[in-house]
Amino acid sequence: MSLKVENISFGYTPEREILSNISFEVGLGKTLFLLGPNGTGKTTLLKCINHVLKPNSGRVLINEEDVAGFSPAVRAKKIGYVPQYNNNVFPMNVIDTVMLGRAAFVGYKMRSLDKDIVFDVIDRLELGSFAFKNINEMSGGERQRVFIARALAQEPELIILDEPTSSLDLKNQMFTLKLVTELAQSKNIGVVLSVHDMNLTSLFADKVIILKESRIYACGKPADTLTEKNIREVYGVDTSVTLEEGYTHVRLKKV
Repeated sequence: MSLKVENISFGYTPEREILSNISFEVGLGKTLFLLGPNGTGKTTLLKCINHVLKPNSGRVLINEEDVAGFSPAVRAKKIGYVPQYNNNVFPMNVIDTVMLGRAAFVGYKMRSLDKDIVFDVIDRLELGSFAFKNINEMSGGERQRVFIARALAQEPELIILDEPTSSLDLKNQMFTLKLVTELAQSKNIGVVLSVHDMNLTSLFADKVIILKESRIYACGKPADTLTEKNIREVYGVDTSVTLEEGYTHVRLKKV
């Protein structure tokens, strides 16, 4: 899978541009982490990639095909999308929710292959003990894992995750990001996700984009983008950035 974002710009009004001339690529089995302060357009960019929002200009290509030309069914087969908030959901159990990820492939008839895919994803995300639980009775973090499982069940070429760790405790943050990045590598799935945690980014990202004021401020490997200068310029805070066990480690400095 290759994802190309070419010169994407977007604004809700002509006077205020949320995204300005955004371009980047994500290759086979690679993970791209989006960073930036609140309001810099991370969620908007993810929605433009998935064509939930139509860019004012530019285009998004998956394997050289323009996403704008995909039907909803084709888009569901190619892109798995997990939005930041999933509070208003139907009262369904975990199995049925994850099986919705196969809807674009099977219509109303679930095949043995589809059930195997669903059960495998449930097992990988360690949701077996919740299989028949109503998702409205689960914690926010548990529900988040269910919706990630639904996206994985689609077996898409690209997975888009908007702050997938925001409702998870530390153990499940590590577990989820490790699983997603391993699946990206083993199945050649592209992953684009937004986060706020720079140390998790350093551990799991192949490429990092830092947004500032609607534009790409920095793009590259974690060690090249997560620098004291970049963090100060973008976030307005002082940090100490060191290399520990091969990974960039960011520590806040007390004001």
